Parts: sequence; C-alpha cells; structure tokens
Amino acid sequence: MINPRTVLAVGHDLVAVGIAWLAAYWLRLSPDVPDFYQVQAFDTLLLVIAVHAAVFFAFGLYRGIWRFASLPDLQRIIGAAVIGALTVSAVLFMQQAPVPVPRSVLIITPVLLVMLMGGSRLAYRGWKERRLGNPGGAGREPVIVLGGAEAAANLIKELARSPQWLVVGVLDDDRSHHGRQIHGVKVHGAIADLPQLRARLDAQRAIIAMPEASHRERRRAIETAQAAGLQVLTVPSFDDLLSGRVTVSQIRKVELDDLLGRDPVQLDATGLREWLGEQVVLVTGAGGSIGSELCRQIARYRPQRIVLLENSEYSLYTVEQEFAQRFPDTAITPVIGSVTDPRQVRHVLSTYRPTVVFHAAAYKHVPLMENENAWQAVLNNVLGTRVVAEAAIAQGVGKFVLISTDKAVNPTNVMGASKRLAELVCQSLQRADGTCFVIVRFGNVLGSTGSVIPRFREQIAAGGPVTVTHPDITRYFMSIPEAVQLVMQAGLMGKGGEIFVLDMGEPVKIADLARDMIRLSGFDESEIRIVYTGLRPGEKLYEEVLADGENSLPTPHPKLRIAQVRPADPALPGQLSAWLARADAPDADTVKAELSRWLPEYSRR
Repeated sequence: MINPRTVLAVGHDLVAVGIAWLAAYWLRLSPDVPDFYQVQAFDTLLLVIAVHAAVFFAFGLYRGIWRFASLPDLQRIIGAAVIGALTVSAVLFMQQAPVPVPRSVLIITPVLLVMLMGGSRLAYRGWKERRLGNPGGAGREPVIVLGGAEAAANLIKELARSPQWLVVGVLDDDRSHHGRQIHGVKVHGAIADLPQLRARLDAQRAIIAMPEASHRERRRAIETAQAAGLQVLTVPSFDDLLSGRVTVSQIRKVELDDLLGRDPVQLDATGLREWLGEQVVLVTGAGGSIGSELCRQIARYRPQRIVLLENSEYSLYTVEQEFAQRFPDTAITPVIGSVTDPRQVRHVLSTYRPTVVFHAAAYKHVPLMENENAWQAVLNNVLGTRVVAEAAIAQGVGKFVLISTDKAVNPTNVMGASKRLAELVCQSLQRADGTCFVIVRFGNVLGSTGSVIPRFREQIAAGGPVTVTHPDITRYFMSIPEAVQLVMQAGLMGKGGEIFVLDMGEPVKIADLARDMIRLSGFDESEIRIVYTGLRPGEKLYEEVLADGENSLPTPHPKLRIAQVRPADPALPGQLSAWLARADAPDADTVKAELSRWLPEYSRR
C-alpha cells in the first residue's frame, strides 16, 4: 500500500522542480523573457520533471521522514539535484534543439531546487519541533546545560523537540566557546560562573551534559549547580551512550554513583573476547549483585554458554528472566544448588565442562556472620570455595577466579577471616600444570545487596533518621560494573596464584555518604537527622587494601596491582578437612578460636 505522505512528498518535490526550472529562465532572462524561451521552458518542463523524478527515487529521497531531516538528507538532495541537472543537460544535448537551453539555466536550476527542497524540509522540521509553532517556548521549563562538547550539542538539539524543556543557556569551561552559540543557544561563560548567571537566565534546573569528562570534573559541576540552588539532572554515562542502550535526551536525576563514581575502566576487549568467546563459563552466586553483573558483562563477549549456579530460587529466577529479555541470543543454564554440596558441584562441572569459573558465591554481611552464623560463614566461604576449586581441578578447568574482599586484609571479623582462608585454599591448590587460580580483592560496591546504600535510601524514604555507626568510619567504594570489569581484567591477566588488588581510589566517610544521599533526595540535615549508633560486632573504623608486611607490584593495568603475600601451605586443604567435615555446628567462640589458629593475622573483637 502506498503511503499518502510519500505521495505528498513526491508531489511537492516535482512541483519544486517545475518552479526551479521556470524561475531559472526568469532569473537568467528577466525582466522580459523572449517568447521563444518561454515556449522552450514549458516544452521541456515535463522532460525535466520526469528526469528528476527518476533521479530522486534512485537517490532514496523518500525513505526518510521529514520531521527528522538532517545533514545526510541535505547531502542526498544536493547529489540528486546535481545529477538531475547533468542528466537533463545530456538529454537536451542529444535532442539537438535549434536553440540550446541557456547554460546558466542549467546551473541556476539545481541551486534553486536545493533551496526549495531543503528549505521546505527544514521548515517542516522546525514547525514539528515547535520552533515555529512555539517560538517563545511558552509552557516549557527553562534549563541550563553544563558542558559544551558533542553530548551537550546533541542534548540541545534533542531537547528542542521536547514539550517540557527549553534550554536558555550553556556554560562551558572551554573559553574559546564563550559568546558563541550551539544550535542557537548562547554559551554564557564557564561553569564556575553559574551562581552569578542563574538569576539572569531565570532557570531552576541544570543538566550536566559531560559524560566524556573525568569524574572529578563531573562532580565539580554537580556541586557548583547544587551550591547555586539548582535542581540537578544529568545525561546517561558514557558507557551507556556508547552501548546504544540510551540516548542523550534520556536525562535523569543525579545519583550517588555520579558523586562517588570513577573514571571508566579501560579493558582489553580483544583479550577478553578471545578468553571468553565461544567458551562455557560457570558463575557461582549468579543471583547476587556481583554474580549477576558478571553474567551480564560476560554475555557481551558471546560465550557459548553461561552456567548460573545460585542457592536462592528467587534470585536465580530474576536473573533468568532478565536474560530472556535483554540477552535472548545468549545460552544460559540456571542451576539451583549450594557450592557446599560436592556431589552437585561435580555433576554441574562434569555435565557442562566450563573452561572458566568465576566463584562469587559467599556470605559477606559482617555483623550477620559474626556470631550466630559464624559456622555457616566458614562452611559457605571456605568449604564452598574448596569444593568448587577441587571440582574445577578434576574437570580440567582452565581458570578459576575467586572474588575476595578487602576485609580479608588483617581480618577482625569472621566474614573477613573466612575469605582470607578461602584465598589460602586457592593458593595452596595452585600447581604449575593445572587449573590457574586467580584471586581478586576489592572493597564495597555501591548498591550491592546488604550494603549501606539501600539501607540509607530506605531510612530517608521513611523520614529518617539515617543511622551511621561512627562519625569517622570510612570505606572504599566503587560501582558494581567497575568492580566486575576489573575482576574480568584481572582474570584475563592472571597466570596462577596471584592476589590482585583493585585501585579503590580514596576512602569515603560514611557520614559524608549519608549527607550526600540526604541532599540528593531533596532534603537537608535539619529535615533528615544522622544518628550515630556505635560500631557493630567485627566492624573496623577503616578498611585496608594490604595486610601488614604485604607489598604490591604494579601490573600493565593502572587500576590493578598484585599483592605480595606469604606463601600458602600446599597441605592446607587436607589439614582443613577434619574441621570442615565435623557433624555438629560449633559456637561462635569456637569458630573464632579455630580461625585464629589458621590465621595469625586474624584479630578477634
């Protein structure tokens, strides 16, 4: 069925051809066009229109939509007009008319045609975008855009079609842009000038359009806008823009990641593709924060299959449904089971024969694992690691990556001590010609299950107070995607037995984190109080990246270092067997005493 709009577009362009042809005669021979040329103009008119019609269709001018007409459409119009003029010239030359068509007419016609066809499309797009229908921006909320690079230009162009926003000014730190315009919007000055310019621009909101800038620059822009009393929005991250999941116009509120986030991780994409592509990969704890993100990012490298081993039915179901929607071309096998069950673990590995294992399954909540659940922490974190590691060796897995924690450094709690013991188990199993064991330590991740961020969010939603254990308590933070990217990069680089330490940046005071979240939620401390409750069982004031006596070596990647740790005893797994196989569940004090025997660096609190 022929689209009526296409018929109208074709009719418009053919009328434009006729007008351009006749107008070219008039411009060339005015004010009095000789009768002969008048007759010639009308006699050749149908021929000129027919030739141009064929050329227009050949150039695909009617595949686009006028509302979204852009530079590529103009380029096609120019090309079609030039080819049309050359074709008309050739046809008229072959006809050998008694008096040739004036050459200037053949030159003027395509110029007029481009003006008519391009101008009408531009006018239609402007009308659709309310530039003509709403030139004053009535009913649209004024906003200031911070940033002057390509993202800001794209944002301004897309917001011109928005019935909600009207961009009234741009602030950019590039002085060469000051006083100039971006898509008709003036660049008034630098971002630091925002407090002085706010009243003159009469805006209540600012949009940070700096996805390609460093985190430090983005945070400075956010804080400047907040200090000026503006509500702050931002465009998606640079990674999201590159992935095509979102567009610049999908602005959102500033979130904690924007304040605490870090610069993008540089990955060896080629190496990761060679390592993971067309391979079977097993992820334990696949329903958790880290495990599920590992699955998502592994899927980018087109593995043959991802086996998802998870103890929680609901978590596994959630990940399975997400993959069905977001990654329908990635083969997955969801398996419910515990890493402490040797029979099932061996069955899974022998059935699917993975070449890479990411062991993310762990109990990691410090206070919860400290007393009543201390033995379960040891079983899951130590025995579970040993069961999966020994099954990996038996099935000839190429590489085993253990997700560890900075709480394993000089541990003061059961969770950290159990993870340190898991590290030693993996190192003790390393052999020159067997499975390659790689260990990766990192700190807290923003928004992970059981972390402080969701708890603060719930407390703020309930009207407060926000509870912090100590005014001086600090933690390292990174986003879940960044942590997972570095885990994968470390896994690729590891040769066997190393403990990789992630560059966690600068430590953050939890009290400052609470204040940031309160402010981002639109409140201040007079409305949402911060209450200090005291350190919880096993909790440190600060976390360490390296233990006493440990040093680190650099790697080719700037965010990864290798910890120089004491060697593990190859007999350790056998020595642990009797303890881990006991039938009864010892109490917390007994568990802690036994951990102290295996780990001299463990300090009980």
